Amino acid sequence: MSATEATGDSPKQTLPCPIPDVDGEGEAHLLHATELGSATPEAASSAPGLGGGHGHMTSSWWWRTRSLNAPSPFQQFGPCGRIMKNSAMVMQIQDPASQRLTWYKPPLTVLVIKKVSDASVLAPFVQLVDWLLQEKNMVVWVESAVLEDVHLNEEVKFKAIREKLVTFKDGRDDLTDRIDFIVCLGGDGTLLYASQLFQQSVPPVMAFHLGSLGFLTPFRFDNFEEQLTSVLEGHAALTLRSRLRCVTHRKGEKRQEAKVDANADARPAANSILVLNEVVIDRGPSPYLSNIDLFLDGKYITSVQGDGLIVSTPTGSTAYAAAAGASMIHPSVPAIMVTPICPHSLSFRPIVVPAGVELKVSVSPESRNTSWVSFDGRNRQELFHGDSLRVTTSIYPVPCICAQDQISDWFASLADGLHWNVRKRQKCLDELSDLTASGSEDTLDEMENLKLYDI
Repeated sequence: MSATEATGDSPKQTLPCPIPDVDGEGEAHLLHATELGSATPEAASSAPGLGGGHGHMTSSWWWRTRSLNAPSPFQQFGPCGRIMKNSAMVMQIQDPASQRLTWYKPPLTVLVIKKVSDASVLAPFVQLVDWLLQEKNMVVWVESAVLEDVHLNEEVKFKAIREKLVTFKDGRDDLTDRIDFIVCLGGDGTLLYASQLFQQSVPPVMAFHLGSLGFLTPFRFDNFEEQLTSVLEGHAALTLRSRLRCVTHRKGEKRQEAKVDANADARPAANSILVLNEVVIDRGPSPYLSNIDLFLDGKYITSVQGDGLIVSTPTGSTAYAAAAGASMIHPSVPAIMVTPICPHSLSFRPIVVPAGVELKVSVSPESRNTSWVSFDGRNRQELFHGDSLRVTTSIYPVPCICAQDQISDWFASLADGLHWNVRKRQKCLDELSDLTASGSEDTLDEMENLKLYDI
């Protein structure tokens, strides 16, 4: 339990020593005192760094270390009510901000995934592979199709290392437990491809931005030797990007109703697919509206009448879901997002549900047409009447290595990739003081004529 969680028999909360824990960037983080209940002005004023020159600080603020976990809720409600004690409530939850990579044995094999049909990636690819082979003495795996690249085979340096590479073929060779580390060169598609290759445990992924958008690729290739050396020595923060486990059930198939098990996808079924971004159910080539029934933990929720439905991870919330009007969710938030595509309703807004639920999507019996489903833009297949798709959060996330940390990387991607909240700065009041102080009835007309309004 966290330090702010209720102690059980007492309604008071135990508090950590009020000493600011300053992170690597020299920042300490504040928590409002109302979240801590018993924080006192005396305790706040006695904390190092809060006295003397910090006279502007009031007792309504409290120092804490950086944390991505929400504060534990107070467990007593009024004089009589409280949360019932239950052994199922006891959980070990690691703060996402503390997730760092460690190697319990030195990584020996590395899979290098490069963007296909892009000549600008060839030189960095050859440079990286040669460095991994010569300087780090690692076994380098590449997809067999890479060796068939005509332009790559024209590189003199590549001819010297070509025979040292180990190849695999997608869909034929199983890479489970063969790869220690993954390096992606390209755009977001390379990371999605890495996720698709590993349908169970995924090795740590380091993604270099050599593509177009690069929302999921935080590293720049300029000083790749220094960055890779640091990661191989175990100095890296991690973002665990959750994936969705999607299982298709066909009409007439026998489905064993088993008790919900946290390790259910430890034994992946033949019709099970893990997705990093989203699973999309749409109307396909039909001119009619999709009519899709949505269930949550076996309970009917609603019917989707429109172009379709997007079920996405927090990582996928900045992909197709964002284009369909959904909110953007930080990848460390445990959630599943449900977003309609062009719903024929003015009140159907995207919703966010807990990561632990099971969603079931099926073609409504009243539907005029079938539906189509795709998984991270691949494996597109038709859903007929009576078929269903069950979606849960997988126990196998994609461990993505951070260039800085989880917060900085995500907001940098929002700014650089999507130009989030970009607008001209509003002018300060000093520039308008000569007009506002005049009191003239013509002030607004003068402001308009002088074009002092910002657009």
